[in-house]
Amino acid sequence: MKGRKRYKAGSRKRRAPAARVLGRLCAPLALAGVAFLAAALVSGFLSCNSSSDGVTSPKAAVIVDQLSLTEPNPAFADTATTLLEQADYAVDYYSGEEVTVDFYRELPARGYDLIILRVHSGLAREEGKPTGYVSLFTGEPFDDKKHYEEGEAKLLGRARYYDGSPEYFSIVPDFIELSMAGRFDDTTIIMMGCDGLTTDRTAEAFVQKGAEVVIGWNGDVSAVHTDRATERLLRHLLLGEYTAREAITRTMAEVGPDPDYDTVLLMYPSF
Repeated sequence: MKGRKRYKAGSRKRRAPAARVLGRLCAPLALAGVAFLAAALVSGFLSCNSSSDGVTSPKAAVIVDQLSLTEPNPAFADTATTLLEQADYAVDYYSGEEVTVDFYRELPARGYDLIILRVHSGLAREEGKPTGYVSLFTGEPFDDKKHYEEGEAKLLGRARYYDGSPEYFSIVPDFIELSMAGRFDDTTIIMMGCDGLTTDRTAEAFVQKGAEVVIGWNGDVSAVHTDRATERLLRHLLLGEYTAREAITRTMAEVGPDPDYDTVLLMYPSF
Protein backbone atom coordinates (compact mmCIF):
# COMPACT_ATOMS: atom_id res chain seq x y z
CA MET A 1 0.00 0.00 0.00
CA LYS A 2 1.47 3.34 -1.01
CA GLY A 3 0.56 6.91 -0.21
CA ARG A 4 -1.59 8.56 2.38
CA LYS A 5 -4.89 6.90 3.11
CA ARG A 6 -7.56 8.80 4.99
CA TYR A 7 -10.50 6.93 6.46
CA LYS A 8 -13.90 8.51 6.74
CA ALA A 9 -16.90 7.17 8.56
CA GLY A 10 -18.46 4.38 6.56
CA SER A 11 -15.47 3.97 4.25
CA ARG A 12 -14.14 0.56 3.44
CA LYS A 13 -10.64 -0.11 4.70
CA ARG A 14 -8.11 -2.39 3.00
CA ARG A 15 -6.19 -4.37 5.59
CA ALA A 16 -3.34 -6.82 5.65
CA PRO A 17 -4.37 -10.44 6.29
CA ALA A 18 -4.70 -11.40 9.92
CA ALA A 19 -1.80 -13.23 11.51
CA ARG A 20 -0.94 -14.66 14.89
CA VAL A 21 0.67 -12.10 17.19
CA LEU A 22 3.95 -13.37 18.63
CA GLY A 23 6.13 -12.21 21.48
CA ARG A 24 7.06 -8.86 22.86
CA LEU A 25 7.51 -5.68 20.84
CA CYS A 26 11.29 -5.67 21.19
CA ALA A 27 14.20 -6.31 18.87
CA PRO A 28 17.93 -5.47 18.50
CA LEU A 29 19.08 -2.18 16.92
CA ALA A 30 22.32 -0.44 16.07
CA LEU A 31 23.14 3.25 15.56
CA ALA A 32 26.36 4.24 13.77
CA GLY A 33 28.15 1.32 15.40
CA VAL A 34 26.05 1.49 18.59
CA ALA A 35 24.12 -1.68 19.47
CA PHE A 36 20.50 -1.35 20.52
CA LEU A 37 17.76 -3.41 22.15
CA ALA A 38 14.45 -2.16 20.70
CA ALA A 39 10.88 -2.47 21.85
CA ALA A 40 7.16 1.64 21.31
CA LEU A 41 -0.57 12.94 25.10
CA VAL A 42 -3.41 13.94 26.65
CA SER A 43 -3.85 16.54 29.37
CA GLY A 44 -7.49 17.52 29.60
CA PHE A 45 -9.89 16.54 26.84
CA LEU A 46 -9.29 15.96 23.14
CA SER A 47 -11.16 18.64 21.27
CA CYS A 48 -11.43 20.52 18.00
CA ASN A 49 -8.85 23.14 17.10
CA SER A 50 -9.94 26.75 16.82
CA SER A 51 -8.17 29.20 14.57
CA SER A 52 -7.57 32.84 15.43
CA ASP A 53 -10.73 33.86 13.58
CA GLY A 54 -12.82 31.48 15.70
CA VAL A 55 -13.41 28.92 12.95
CA THR A 56 -13.21 25.35 14.23
CA SER A 57 -11.08 23.03 12.12
CA PRO A 58 -11.61 19.27 11.92
CA LYS A 59 -9.62 17.07 14.27
CA ALA A 60 -7.12 14.69 12.67
CA ALA A 61 -5.46 11.51 13.90
CA VAL A 62 -3.03 8.98 12.45
CA ILE A 63 -2.36 5.31 13.11
CA VAL A 64 1.31 4.62 12.33
CA ASP A 65 1.33 0.83 12.00
CA GLN A 66 4.97 -0.18 11.48
CA LEU A 67 4.12 -3.39 13.38
CA SER A 68 1.98 -4.49 10.44
CA LEU A 69 5.23 -5.86 8.96
CA THR A 70 5.68 -8.39 11.77
CA GLU A 71 2.63 -8.30 14.08
CA PRO A 72 -0.37 -7.47 11.86
CA ASN A 73 -3.63 -6.91 13.68
CA PRO A 74 -6.28 -5.49 11.32
CA ALA A 75 -8.88 -5.70 14.10
CA PHE A 76 -6.96 -3.15 16.17
CA ALA A 77 -6.74 -0.70 13.27
CA ASP A 78 -10.46 -1.14 12.54
CA THR A 79 -11.47 -0.60 16.18
CA ALA A 80 -9.17 2.37 16.69
CA THR A 81 -10.43 3.98 13.48
CA THR A 82 -14.06 3.48 14.53
CA LEU A 83 -13.43 5.04 17.95
CA LEU A 84 -11.66 8.00 16.40
CA GLU A 85 -14.40 8.55 13.85
CA GLN A 86 -17.03 8.40 16.60
CA ALA A 87 -15.12 11.25 18.25
CA ASP A 88 -15.22 13.21 14.95
CA TYR A 89 -11.63 12.65 13.88
CA ALA A 90 -10.53 12.26 10.29
CA VAL A 91 -8.17 9.27 10.40
CA ASP A 92 -5.06 8.47 8.38
CA TYR A 93 -3.46 5.02 8.37
CA TYR A 94 0.09 4.14 7.33
CA SER A 95 1.25 0.54 7.08
CA GLY A 96 4.74 -0.73 7.79
CA GLU A 97 6.51 -0.07 4.50
CA GLU A 98 5.14 3.49 4.44
CA VAL A 99 6.72 4.32 7.79
CA THR A 100 9.98 5.69 6.37
CA VAL A 101 12.60 8.12 7.63
CA ASP A 102 10.99 10.84 5.49
CA PHE A 103 7.57 10.00 6.92
CA TYR A 104 8.85 10.61 10.46
CA ARG A 105 10.65 13.74 9.27
CA GLU A 106 7.36 15.27 8.07
CA LEU A 107 5.18 14.04 10.93
CA PRO A 108 4.93 17.28 12.99
CA ALA A 109 4.03 19.33 9.91
CA ARG A 110 1.05 17.09 9.08
CA GLY A 111 -1.08 18.74 11.77
CA TYR A 112 -2.31 15.70 13.70
CA ASP A 113 -4.05 16.18 17.04
CA LEU A 114 -3.52 12.53 18.02
CA ILE A 115 -0.73 10.17 16.89
CA ILE A 116 -0.84 6.43 17.62
CA LEU A 117 2.60 4.87 17.14
CA ARG A 118 2.04 1.12 16.78
CA VAL A 119 5.78 0.80 16.29
CA HIS A 120 8.61 -1.45 17.49
CA SER A 121 10.82 0.49 19.87
CA GLY A 122 13.29 -0.03 22.67
CA LEU A 123 16.13 1.16 24.84
CA ALA A 124 19.32 1.96 22.95
CA ARG A 125 22.48 0.22 24.11
CA GLU A 126 26.10 1.12 23.49
CA GLU A 127 28.64 -1.61 24.14
CA GLY A 128 25.98 -3.46 26.11
CA LYS A 129 25.08 -0.49 28.30
CA PRO A 130 21.82 1.51 28.08
CA THR A 131 22.17 4.96 26.54
CA GLY A 132 19.09 6.29 28.32
CA TYR A 133 16.76 6.79 25.39
CA VAL A 134 14.35 4.87 23.18
CA SER A 135 14.71 4.37 19.42
CA LEU A 136 11.72 3.87 17.10
CA PHE A 137 11.72 1.49 14.12
CA THR A 138 10.91 2.61 10.62
CA GLY A 139 9.72 0.19 7.94
CA GLU A 140 12.50 1.39 5.61
CA PRO A 141 15.27 -1.16 4.92
CA PHE A 142 18.67 0.10 6.03
CA ASP A 143 20.95 1.33 3.26
CA ASP A 144 24.23 2.98 4.18
CA LYS A 145 24.02 5.09 1.00
CA LYS A 146 20.76 6.71 2.12
CA HIS A 147 20.35 9.45 4.74
CA TYR A 148 24.14 9.45 4.98
CA GLU A 149 24.62 12.76 6.79
CA GLU A 150 21.98 11.97 9.42
CA GLY A 151 23.54 8.56 9.93
CA GLU A 152 26.99 10.11 10.41
CA ALA A 153 25.49 12.57 12.90
CA LYS A 154 23.93 9.64 14.78
CA LEU A 155 20.41 10.92 14.23
CA LEU A 156 19.45 7.54 12.77
CA GLY A 157 20.07 3.96 13.83
CA ARG A 158 20.11 0.46 12.37
CA ALA A 159 17.38 -1.83 13.69
CA ARG A 160 16.67 -5.54 13.36
CA TYR A 161 14.03 -7.83 14.86
CA TYR A 162 16.47 -10.59 15.76
CA ASP A 163 20.06 -11.56 15.01
CA GLY A 164 20.46 -12.19 11.29
CA SER A 165 17.19 -10.53 10.26
CA PRO A 166 17.11 -7.64 7.75
CA GLU A 167 18.03 -4.23 9.12
CA TYR A 168 15.83 -1.14 9.12
CA PHE A 169 16.46 2.51 9.85
CA SER A 170 15.42 3.72 13.28
CA ILE A 171 15.02 7.23 14.67
CA VAL A 172 16.38 8.60 17.96
CA PRO A 173 15.52 11.64 20.13
CA ASP A 174 18.04 13.90 18.36
CA PHE A 175 16.28 13.13 15.07
CA ILE A 176 12.98 14.22 16.61
CA GLU A 177 14.47 17.49 17.81
CA LEU A 178 16.78 18.30 14.88
CA SER A 179 15.45 16.60 11.73
CA MET A 180 11.68 16.65 12.08
CA ALA A 181 10.08 19.48 10.07
CA GLY A 182 7.72 21.90 11.76
CA ARG A 183 6.26 21.46 15.22
CA PHE A 184 3.50 19.47 16.85
CA ASP A 185 0.58 21.56 18.08
CA ASP A 186 -0.26 20.25 21.56
CA THR A 187 -0.47 16.79 20.01
CA THR A 188 -1.29 13.64 21.99
CA ILE A 189 1.20 10.86 21.23
CA ILE A 190 0.69 7.22 22.23
CA MET A 191 3.81 5.04 21.95
CA MET A 192 2.56 1.44 21.91
CA GLY A 193 5.92 -0.37 21.81
CA CYS A 194 8.38 -1.44 24.48
CA ASP A 195 10.17 0.97 26.81
CA GLY A 196 8.47 4.14 25.60
CA LEU A 197 8.60 5.59 29.12
CA THR A 198 11.30 3.46 30.69
CA THR A 199 13.20 6.75 30.47
CA ASP A 200 11.87 10.21 29.66
CA ARG A 201 14.36 11.18 26.95
CA THR A 202 12.35 10.26 23.82
CA ALA A 203 9.06 11.51 25.25
CA GLU A 204 10.81 14.71 26.27
CA ALA A 205 12.03 15.16 22.68
CA PHE A 206 8.42 14.92 21.43
CA VAL A 207 7.30 17.47 24.03
CA GLN A 208 10.16 19.82 23.15
CA LYS A 209 8.91 19.53 19.56
CA GLY A 210 5.45 20.72 20.62
CA ALA A 211 3.57 17.60 21.79
CA GLU A 212 1.44 18.09 24.88
CA VAL A 213 1.73 14.69 26.52
CA VAL A 214 3.17 11.27 25.62
CA ILE A 215 1.75 7.96 26.83
CA GLY A 216 3.84 4.78 26.82
CA TRP A 217 4.96 1.62 28.62
CA ASN A 218 7.67 1.47 31.28
CA GLY A 219 9.27 -1.70 29.86
CA ASP A 220 8.65 -4.65 27.56
CA VAL A 221 5.10 -5.27 26.35
CA SER A 222 3.51 -7.89 24.11
CA ALA A 223 1.63 -6.97 20.95
CA VAL A 224 -1.50 -8.63 22.31
CA HIS A 225 -1.47 -6.62 25.52
CA THR A 226 -0.61 -3.24 24.04
CA ASP A 227 -3.33 -3.59 21.41
CA ARG A 228 -5.90 -4.45 24.05
CA ALA A 229 -4.80 -1.70 26.43
CA THR A 230 -4.65 0.97 23.73
CA GLU A 231 -8.20 0.18 22.62
CA ARG A 232 -9.40 0.74 26.22
CA LEU A 233 -7.29 3.87 26.52
CA LEU A 234 -8.81 5.34 23.36
CA ARG A 235 -12.33 4.60 24.59
CA HIS A 236 -11.67 6.55 27.79
CA LEU A 237 -9.85 9.43 26.09
CA LEU A 238 -12.19 9.84 23.13
CA LEU A 239 -15.62 8.74 24.31
CA GLY A 240 -15.32 9.03 28.09
CA GLU A 241 -13.56 12.40 27.79
CA TYR A 242 -11.27 11.60 30.70
CA THR A 243 -7.91 13.29 31.21
CA ALA A 244 -4.82 11.29 30.32
CA ARG A 245 -4.15 10.43 33.95
CA GLU A 246 -7.74 9.30 34.50
CA ALA A 247 -7.78 7.30 31.25
CA ILE A 248 -4.52 5.55 32.11
CA THR A 249 -5.75 4.73 35.63
CA ARG A 250 -9.00 3.29 34.31
CA THR A 251 -7.22 1.34 31.56
CA MET A 252 -4.75 -0.23 33.99
CA ALA A 253 -7.57 -1.13 36.38
CA GLU A 254 -9.40 -2.92 33.56
CA VAL A 255 -6.58 -4.69 31.68
CA GLY A 256 -3.83 -4.74 34.31
CA PRO A 257 -0.07 -4.77 33.71
CA ASP A 258 1.35 -6.87 30.90
CA PRO A 259 1.00 -10.44 32.25
CA ASP A 260 4.42 -11.50 30.97
CA TYR A 261 6.49 -8.41 31.80
CA ASP A 262 4.49 -6.66 34.57
CA THR A 263 4.76 -3.33 32.77
CA VAL A 264 2.27 -0.46 33.00
CA LEU A 265 1.28 2.65 31.08
CA LEU A 266 2.72 5.99 32.17
CA MET A 267 2.55 9.55 30.87
CA TYR A 268 5.03 12.36 30.29
CA PRO A 269 4.97 15.00 31.64
CA SER A 270 3.52 13.35 34.70
CA PHE A 271 1.76 16.54 35.92
